[in-house]
Order: sequence, then structure tokens, then C-alpha cells
Amino acid sequence: MKQLLFILIYTFCFYLYSFNLEKVINLNDGWSIFFLNENNIIITEKKGSIKLFDIKNKRIKNIEHNLNILSSGQGALMDIISHNGKIFVSYSEKMSNGSTTSLATGTIKSNHITFNNIFRASPVIQSNYHYGGRLVLISDHIYLTVGDRGQGMIAQDYEKHPGSIIKIKIDGGLVLDNPKFENEKLWLPEIFQIGLRNPQGLEYSPLDNNIYITNHGAKGGDWFGVLKKGENYGWKVLGWGGKNYIGTKIGPKWAPGYTKPIHYWVPSIGISSLIIYKGQEFKEWNGNALITSLKDRSLRRIVFENNQFIKEEIIFKGKIGRIRDIELNPIDGKIFLLDEHALWKLSK
Repeated sequence: MKQLLFILIYTFCFYLYSFNLEKVINLNDGWSIFFLNENNIIITEKKGSIKLFDIKNKRIKNIEHNLNILSSGQGALMDIISHNGKIFVSYSEKMSNGSTTSLATGTIKSNHITFNNIFRASPVIQSNYHYGGRLVLISDHIYLTVGDRGQGMIAQDYEKHPGSIIKIKIDGGLVLDNPKFENEKLWLPEIFQIGLRNPQGLEYSPLDNNIYITNHGAKGGDWFGVLKKGENYGWKVLGWGGKNYIGTKIGPKWAPGYTKPIHYWVPSIGISSLIIYKGQEFKEWNGNALITSLKDRSLRRIVFENNQFIKEEIIFKGKIGRIRDIELNPIDGKIFLLDEHALWKLSK
């Protein structure tokens, strides 16, 4: 009887959450996607390609550009977004004495973009790890995640950019309500929040006007949380439940005085991007976070309320490759996923 009940429950749940996962187009190590409109997506690939894809007609074309990208290790042409006809990209910029996380903008003209930097993280570091690189644009302000570049405690140094969230104007100008101009006089003027390791997801939710973030821990300690101006997520004072790769303890999972994530993963899932769902295709997910993973190639649904975790559901795991990005078609609510080999569409 118990076995029959289990089968019935499983069958009901499978039916309730059944979906179609369809390959849309093959790509070469995709990093980011952004909907210009319901039929056109702009895509970045790790080694530096920018592609414009017409979903309806299945046509793709290359967009040439002038960026000087370091694409070794975790270096890449990273996030891409658009606003009022301008394209914004984050990338690991190759410098004479190392590399850094940079932000540039330009306009598509005759299948070419001439980019100009509006921000460059300081200092330049000889490392090809932990660039961060996710972008969110709200009104005339842009947010950028900057990883710790493998330097650990640099994320506690508010006089350096690595390990922080940056907030600037879309023309590169300073934002006068950043912490430096309020109660954190010693902080760099671009810094919004500190204490991050390698933040790989960033998403604005119009449902509550919060910005949500995902962050790689070390050996354990991935997390999902919310941006809070002038606060500190604690890396590398805190380990978020993880350890150094040699097995030694980093620090406590959390401590008073530091920002607390909404949810942790120990062991790590290789967390990457996220969206806060708002649409008709999966309307039962409205307000939930959909979070992607590189390591276990999963899509996860997080139910939360008032920044308090309620439950987690694995929608699928291992069906496609390492998932780098997730975006929502703004018209119909279908979900698009980007792994290293292809663009995928999730629908009912």
C-alpha cells in the first residue's frame, strides 16, 4: 500500500512539474545571454565572441568588437546587457601587469561595436581567477560584481575593488548615495557592498525592488542572498560552511555583524546565475528564485519570503551541460538556459 501511494505521489509530482527542454542553437562555451526583445537575443562566449540570435528565424550573426580580453583560466567576455540602444559588457581585461574586471559600453553599428571602458577594477592582479562579472542596470545606475581574484582577504579591504559590488552611473560617473558619501568615508566611491568571493549571479526583482546575488564559496559554502548597501558578506573572515581546498577550516559559517545569506549549499553545487521568476509559463513559480549550477548541472527553485528560506526543489539535474546563465523571455515567460555547448529553452 505504501509503495502504491509513493508511486501515485511521484506520478502526480512529475505531471505537475513536467516540462519540455529543447535545444535552440549550438554555441562555443557560452557565458551570457540577454533579450533585446522577445525575438532577439545577444550572447557572449567565453573566448570573446558576441553573437546576435534571431529566435524566430533561427539566424545568428557575429558582432565584431575591440575589447582586449584575457580568456585563459576563468577570464572571459562575461555578462552582456542592453539599455536604450547601448550595449554594456563586463570582461577580464588583459593588462601589461596582469588583468582585471572591467566594464565597457558601446552601440551596435554595421555588425560592430566600438567599446569604451566606464570602469576598471583596481588593483590589477596577476591572476586568472574569480572575476565575478555579473551586471544589473536600474534606471541610470549599473551594478557590477567583482570577484576576489583568488586573493581572499582583499575582499575585506574597502580601499580595493576585488571582492565587492560596484555601483556607478551608466556613463561611469559616481553615485552620490554610495556608502562612501554616507557613513563609510574610507570606502572607495564605487563600492556598494564588500565581502564577496566570486559572485556569479545578479538579478533585480521588480516584485520587491531588491537585487539578489549568488556567490561561489570555496570547498562548500555557495550561497544565495540579497544586496545590502554598506554591508559585508564576510569573505574571507567567514567560510559560509566551506573549507580551503587543502581541507583546512576558513572560518565560521556566519557571525554577527556580517550579512547573512538566504540559503547556503554545503557541499558546493558550483552555483552560477539566477532569475527571480515573473511570468505566465510557470506562473506557480512567480516570486521564486531559479538558480543554476555548473558543478552538478542543475536548475533549482528556491522558495523564500522576506529574505527567509522556505524550501528548495531541484527542477532537473544532469540533463544538459554546465549551466552558466539563465534568462526569461519577457513576453511569454519561457526560460532560456545557456551551457558551454548550447542555448536551451524550458517550457511547458
